[in-house]
Amino acid sequence: MAAPIGLHLEFGGGAELLFDGVKDHHVTLPSQSEPWDMRQLLLWIRSNLLKERPELFVQGGTVRPGILVLINETDWELMGELEYQLQDQDNVVFISTLHGG
Repeated sequence: MAAPIGLHLEFGGGAELLFDGVKDHHVTLPSQSEPWDMRQLLLWIRSNLLKERPELFVQGGTVRPGILVLINETDWELMGELEYQLQDQDNVVFISTLHGG
C-alpha cells in the first residue's frame, strides 16, 4: 500500500482564480493501494480543491490545453505527463497561459 504523500501545489497565471484565488496549497494525499500518479492527482484536485468552472482546468481526463504543468520545475511532458508517479514533497505547478483579449 502506498503511504500518504505531501505535495506543494501552485496555481498561477490566472488558474488560481478557479481555486478561490489561492495560489499555494500544501496537501496530503491519503494512502491507497496504488502509487499516486498525475492522472489521479487531477481527479483529486477536481474533487477537493477546484471551486468553479472545472472545464477551464481539466478536459478529457487531463489538463486543458493552455495550462503549463511543471513537476519539480521540469515540464511534465519530460516526466511522463499523466503517468508520472508522485513522490513525497513534490512541487507541482499549474500555470495558465490562456488570456482573454
